[in-house]
Amino acid sequence: MTTSLATTPPAGPSAVSDELGVPAAQRRSAALEKLIREHPERFRVLTGDRPTGRLHLGHYFGTLHNRVRLQDLGVEMMVLIADYQVLTDRDVADRLTGHVEDLVLDYLAVGVDPERSTVFAHSAIPALNQLLLPFLSLISVAELGRNPTVKDEIAHSRQSAVSGLMFTYPAHQAADILFCKANLVPVGQDQLPHLELTRTIARRFNNRYGDVGNPVFPEPEALLSAAPLLLGTDGTKMSKSRGNAIALAATADETARLIRGAKTDPDPHITYDPATRPEVSSLVLLAALCLDRDPHQVAGDIGGRGAGALKATVTEAVNGYLAPIRARRSQLAQDRGYIRRVLHDGNERATAIAETTLMEVRAAMKALY
Repeated sequence: MTTSLATTPPAGPSAVSDELGVPAAQRRSAALEKLIREHPERFRVLTGDRPTGRLHLGHYFGTLHNRVRLQDLGVEMMVLIADYQVLTDRDVADRLTGHVEDLVLDYLAVGVDPERSTVFAHSAIPALNQLLLPFLSLISVAELGRNPTVKDEIAHSRQSAVSGLMFTYPAHQAADILFCKANLVPVGQDQLPHLELTRTIARRFNNRYGDVGNPVFPEPEALLSAAPLLLGTDGTKMSKSRGNAIALAATADETARLIRGAKTDPDPHITYDPATRPEVSSLVLLAALCLDRDPHQVAGDIGGRGAGALKATVTEAVNGYLAPIRARRSQLAQDRGYIRRVLHDGNERATAIAETTLMEVRAAMKALY
């Protein structure tokens, strides 16, 4: 995709506003989906993960499946391994090399194609991180402090005190998105405030340093995820750190054991009702996603046979669905050199993009000397 296509906002209903509300974002996302199908070459997407552990089914149905879908439609994908951001809520980045390589393995196993998607690591792109400095000059301490996502992340932080990296996380995320001039970012509703701050930074930089009609940065748009909510096996949010998730790399036996121990409820008649039966419904939904069926139909087939039958259905569905992904992952894991080459090549491509953008930024700021 050419730079001009990546930096020109797509045509269609305007989503420019100071407060990107959820209903407006949902309407715009529907319009964007149509534009993506018609003109995928006009979009560049930035997405990624922190390397803090193995990816699980929540990640797969929440984001990974959608990344592969967009890639296969012809959208240019930039997939960030946010290793620096591991330090936002912990004192050290534990087992970082292994976690980074595991992320690359998971990406490749689910269908991310390194020929069509650029997989790269945060810390390997100096020019990207240098953008953080001018970006911080464009936003106030008060604006950072009001960000509801940062407030929530601080509340759940593992650190005894809030680090500067945690507090400035939205500005760092803006650098992640804008270094490659991504014009589309798949997000959940809770990430809308982060993206709105990125849009604000882009707009303020363009107004302060850019030429009229020739902005340096696009104002990236949100592609709201329609990802289903899958609970962990303990009935709480699925999380790598809580030990309640089924990893993509788990064996069939490990998967069966985790599902057998999943929380349900006393009612033996299985129904799909997320509002009143969240734990049972999450298991039903997981089976339905793996079987590509309606969850009400899956629940109806199990009926009064109880939680045992439900868990047996889920186990068979999950292991059947993940079997080819696990087989490919196991094969790829035999050649760690290939995994490192994929990351090296992605780092090189991302570095070239970041250095070009940084030169444009310096030129706009009259800082070329």
